Amino acid sequence: MNKKLPKGAYGGVSGKDYVPYITDNSKSGGNITVLMIGLVLAAVFAASTAYSGMKAGLTVAAGIPGSIIGSAFVGAFANKKGILGKNLIQGMSSGGESIASGMIFVLPSIILIGSQVTFLEGIVTGIGGVLFGMGIASLVHNYLIIEEHGKLMYPESMAISETLVASEGAGDSMKYMGIGFGIGGLITILTGSFLNVANNVISFYGSKFYKWKFQIEVNPLLLGIGFIVGLEVSLMMFAGSVLSNFAIAPLIGYFTDMAGEGARVWNNSSMALNQMDVNSISGSYVKYIGAGMMLCGGIIGAVKLIPTIIASVRETVNAKASSGSSEDTSSIQMLILLGGIIIAFITGFLISGNFVMAIVGAIISLLLSLLFVIVAGRLTGTIGTSNLPVSGMTIASLVIVTLIFVSMGWTSQADNKSLLLFGTFIVVAIAVAGGYSQSQKVTYIMGGSKNEMQRYFALAGIVGVIIVAGTILLLADQLRITGDNPPFALPQANLMSTLTSGIMSGELPWVMIIAGVFMAIVLYFLGLPIMTVAIGFYLPIATTSIILIGALIRVLVEKTCKADYEKEAKVANGISLSSGLVAGGSIIGLIGIILQVSGVIRGTAPSGFAAGNTMAMVLLIVLVVLTTLPIVLSKVKHDKQ
Repeated sequence: MNKKLPKGAYGGVSGKDYVPYITDNSKSGGNITVLMIGLVLAAVFAASTAYSGMKAGLTVAAGIPGSIIGSAFVGAFANKKGILGKNLIQGMSSGGESIASGMIFVLPSIILIGSQVTFLEGIVTGIGGVLFGMGIASLVHNYLIIEEHGKLMYPESMAISETLVASEGAGDSMKYMGIGFGIGGLITILTGSFLNVANNVISFYGSKFYKWKFQIEVNPLLLGIGFIVGLEVSLMMFAGSVLSNFAIAPLIGYFTDMAGEGARVWNNSSMALNQMDVNSISGSYVKYIGAGMMLCGGIIGAVKLIPTIIASVRETVNAKASSGSSEDTSSIQMLILLGGIIIAFITGFLISGNFVMAIVGAIISLLLSLLFVIVAGRLTGTIGTSNLPVSGMTIASLVIVTLIFVSMGWTSQADNKSLLLFGTFIVVAIAVAGGYSQSQKVTYIMGGSKNEMQRYFALAGIVGVIIVAGTILLLADQLRITGDNPPFALPQANLMSTLTSGIMSGELPWVMIIAGVFMAIVLYFLGLPIMTVAIGFYLPIATTSIILIGALIRVLVEKTCKADYEKEAKVANGISLSSGLVAGGSIIGLIGIILQVSGVIRGTAPSGFAAGNTMAMVLLIVLVVLTTLPIVLSKVKHDKQ
């Protein structure tokens, strides 16, 4: 068999005439071994993405790492299932990661507003979102996947397909992922929850006259994210941090120093305005400007989606009217969709205790989810899940739901908690729709069974919900920590809690919010990515600076390559190693926190030389060298065609 995708994989033929990579329609990729491998990877990617996403505000798609790891495990334990078994595993990996990529945007907001969320509330809301998102995405499967074949390119699906076809090379990829996992795990053990014997934050602060700060957190998972997302995204995020820490914060500090003794911080009456340091300025003022930027970016993104929304809904309705595939009416698909709808109403009654709120909240959540799930499926075909504007669609949804709640007089903290749980249902449905559509496109290209992927993906999604909800509850105490360089920045969740509680209470600092909105409008006029800059503005500069260093390592690797084939191969090795850094840093960090919470280990603090900037600089040099050398020195073979 040729190790190439079929000629029509990228288009050139109609979807119904496409001949897939595997032509034996009776061949199944699943068995108990494949299922267990997939569930384990779904859990790992869900926990890893939840941890790293709450820390950095960015998530890394699991399709390609899942296909690489899946190829190795299938080769070792289920070789007879071949490429279709590998496909199911990458789909299940995406299922776990998709849950985390959505759920962490909203569910932690409940903790941030001072409420408690139970494990039952988290998993019921999340599972409802999984089933409804999958059900609606399945209804438009024929149109988006088959009828639009060659028009909607599904770039990440095609990259995953290429990876699966070239899966005999998974040994090298696994090697570099292993190296990255080891580096990430070792540094996390030294600096994180396990031993914490070395300081990993390089810090510099300005004088009272010009209040600024610059920090670099020596964190392998953040460096890995930087290598994966590349220079453009990393630089835009860092630009936001520079604007925040070297322009806005010092400017506010200059004027607050002039305030009289009676003037107090707007949200902290115990602190005088003229006594604020740069961290207080950032927490009480600058972050709300960032919230306004993200709000405006989300709204602009939603408005720009209106033509896509109209076209998607119209073409989907027309496609359903003209297409009568028997697969679309499969019993499992209808059960999944019906299950999502039923759980939405059950969730409404469970979380509200108010009959009217339960009905209104469930109906609004279902309608908004229906709308944005279709949009997410279509956008995945255009830009892939890594670039899917989930946060923008979620912001638009939450603003709509919040305004409805306020108009109904539901403005208490308990009402806000119910609102955020409805928002969790919506964001999970949107995020899952993207991951599910992407996985089904790979299944179509490879020749797998749509219904088989549906079953395996649903199970992975449910496992993902359980793991992510558990992770958020486990980290609840650390999520509440604020101030200088908190353990988890939670930019999106902070925005959601700020918006909903501020609108409900009427105490939102509108001057800062409006200033952020107009800064976002300026970015839009300049053609810059608003959400990317705004997240950088909101995140600690310690986070964006190490992400930028990771991107600069990628630039260095590219500059050392003399030929395109060499650059492509080494960057691929670097992405594998970086995926290992992310996995090692997040998984080992999470295990360390579990051991702390259970009392197995006790948290300590570095002292002496190990607590200073010099120690952190040494660690940074070690991390950069250990990351760069294996990639630069990797040997690349050139197969002449």
